[in-house]
Amino acid sequence: MMRAGAHLRTTGVWWRASRFWSDRRGIAAVEFALIMPILLIMYFLTMEASQAIETSKKVSRIGSMVADLVTQQTSVVKADIDGIMKIGSVTLQPYNRSSPSITITAIQVSADGTKALVVWSRKLVAGVASPGAAATTETTVPASLKVANTFLVRAESNLGYIPVIAWTASDQQKLGLTSAFSNITMSETYYLRPRRSVAVTCGDC
Repeated sequence: MMRAGAHLRTTGVWWRASRFWSDRRGIAAVEFALIMPILLIMYFLTMEASQAIETSKKVSRIGSMVADLVTQQTSVVKADIDGIMKIGSVTLQPYNRSSPSITITAIQVSADGTKALVVWSRKLVAGVASPGAAATTETTVPASLKVANTFLVRAESNLGYIPVIAWTASDQQKLGLTSAFSNITMSETYYLRPRRSVAVTCGDC
């Protein structure tokens, strides 16, 4: 036979449990704690996507600007080309997590329109300028641009975009990111013809 005291204790336990489950005073804090991580993830993804899109536009702008500056000249020297490429790389600012590579190649299409040969070429990799493809090397151009006896300037810009959340190796490991998202390739290629002359020569290339 259950004693009265035991019955009262059991009733008290159920009463306190009932009050605990029916209490709604902390529900907002619990919901906030559950939703906050999702909101933070969405915020960082939105921020990263907008920065990546803007950087991709700037990579494209590098190619067009560099090609335009070169084709406005009638002749250049290595110092001119290297300076133009460095100007192009500055357009990426304030992005500074990786350096773009820029290659400028002057191309002469043969008299029969079957071959495209390198006349001169310079490249900028990690901020250091150096020769590109060797002269007389055969290269490829779009079929629509392979017009006999024409001169082309090709500007190629490439960037390994590094997201903010994968900027350093330690952060990448801590966040559990895969290498697939630690370096996103962005590139653009432009072909332009000389503006003021038949060809753009380089005196010391």
